[in-house]
Amino acid sequence: MNELTARIRAFADARDWGVYHTPKNLAMALAGEVGELLAELQWLTPEEAGAVMEDQEAADRIRGELADVTIYLVRLADVLGVDLVETSHAKLDQNELRFPRSVR
Repeated sequence: MNELTARIRAFADARDWGVYHTPKNLAMALAGEVGELLAELQWLTPEEAGAVMEDQEAADRIRGELADVTIYLVRLADVLGVDLVETSHAKLDQNELRFPRSVR
């Protein structure tokens, strides 16, 4: 994660995008990219959505949108000084207490 964060930061810095990469702008861009990911799946049946990665063109679009979402999320976390891995582990710890295991 640190390598990816550094690469995204360097990419933005090389283009002087820091002035545009405010938390608000990055969150809005992230939401837009999530919307583009959603658009790829929006009208598919559950069965079609489950098999979407079997279609090479659709799979390429999904991977591209997932990458865009990841890049904006990682950049936002970097700008805010949030360690995504640490924060995600902490949230999972909370969720394990909040949502007990299913007993089957």
